Amino acid sequence: MIFIVAKFLIKPEHADKWPDLSREFTEATRAEPGNLWFDWARSVDNPDEYVLTEAFKDDAAVAHVTGDHFRKAQQDLPQYLQETPRIRNTQLDRDEWDQLGEFTVE
Repeated sequence: MIFIVAKFLIKPEHADKWPDLSREFTEATRAEPGNLWFDWARSVDNPDEYVLTEAFKDDAAVAHVTGDHFRKAQQDLPQYLQETPRIRNTQLDRDEWDQLGEFTVE
């Protein structure tokens, strides 16, 4: 599994609208073969920052960055950003979530 986390710093005047501004890109990515998840979360410390957590089976991420909807997002979305997004990605040998044993719910 290819596991990716990216941080997007949105211009303050667009931060509240980011879920709608990125909706087309989000929905198209979630519909891609091999996409496991593509989830946005808003930072509780900085309301202008959104964190994107995404995962793809095997090399499906390669197809993701060459798709039409990705190229459209590359053209449309940067105008709403304060800076180039920051990213970390890695490959993991499994695609399921583990339980956080330190917070076991009984």
